[in-house]
Amino acid sequence: MKKVCVMGLGYIGLPTASVLATNGFEVLGVDVDERVVNTVNSGHIHIEEPGLHTVVRAAIGSGNLRASLEPEPADIFFIAVPTPLTAEKRADMSCVVQATERIVPHLISGNLVILESTSPPGTCRDLLTPILERSGLKVGADVSLAHCPERVLPGKILHELIHNDRVVGGFDHASAQRAADIYASFIEGETLLTDVTTAEMVKVIENTFRDVNIALANETAVLCEDLGIDFGEVARLANRHPRVNLHAAGPGVGGHCISVDPWFLVERFPAKAELVHLARRRNDGMPAHVAARTLELLEGAEAPKVAVMGLAFKGNVDDMRESPSLRVIALLEAEGVTIAAHDPYVKHSPIELCGIEACFQDADCALLLTDHNDYKYLDPRQLAKLMR
Repeated sequence: MKKVCVMGLGYIGLPTASVLATNGFEVLGVDVDERVVNTVNSGHIHIEEPGLHTVVRAAIGSGNLRASLEPEPADIFFIAVPTPLTAEKRADMSCVVQATERIVPHLISGNLVILESTSPPGTCRDLLTPILERSGLKVGADVSLAHCPERVLPGKILHELIHNDRVVGGFDHASAQRAADIYASFIEGETLLTDVTTAEMVKVIENTFRDVNIALANETAVLCEDLGIDFGEVARLANRHPRVNLHAAGPGVGGHCISVDPWFLVERFPAKAELVHLARRRNDGMPAHVAARTLELLEGAEAPKVAVMGLAFKGNVDDMRESPSLRVIALLEAEGVTIAAHDPYVKHSPIELCGIEACFQDADCALLLTDHNDYKYLDPRQLAKLMR
């Protein structure tokens, strides 16, 4: 039985570790948070994801999965830690660096290291390789290195982890093939082999494509407001064209992928990634636009109150990372607006949550900022009766 060490037990690391464990690998999941380690070892989960609790419980029960604060020797090392942005919109690679440094003392010839964290193009060759070679081993000759970026959607992680095609980039062809063989043992999608830098660029451009499309939708929505027409109708009819696929507009772009990854290109190519930069500016500016429009509607209201529906960055998850909702709320509160917030998925929030009726009680305005399915079944006429 091959032993696997997964560095990071977050939204990607924990599902990956659990699926590996239920497919016959001996898995050690490593996290810097003792609460996370204890939670996983008890067979429970610290994140909301459909079906994950069942898989983790089965993996722990089988004895194939355990969690620890410290890495151990293994045959295969997965790195699945965050790559957030700094305040200056630059890639913060500190978690990747620290995770890589922590496995170096345990490396032996024949090991395979797989980076799953979405990273700026060039990370594996320019950043990870020198760190791994501190072990005295040569990447390629002694240790295999590959990049297989995660491509899953929160809320559908387990299904997509198994069924999606995976791009597997290797430091050399042998590294790519070794990593592809590991993935082929537990996924049903196709493994697509390439080099590490191409794999890094593929993931970044996947999310950049979506960000640019959303920016076009958001800009179109703003133009439609000025024209006094309905963006939803414009998008619906435009998308009847067989070669048009305009995305939905919204209060901005959140999450740890689409709102983050395009900045990797802007940082690396500041003079050339002009369209990417413009799209980021448009999407990052949408919370301010929503707040400004809301304040216009509240003009004249005494001690205005706004009901906010949804804090998560997308529907049917509890993930608030980079959520536009939080930015809209902060902007409104800065103008003296009282906020009553509701989210059926979020359990731990920096903003006090209330029930849906209390949220609407005596509110002057309601903002639907997250498309949770739960909200589709509410009767807006009944909720409106609670408002001023």
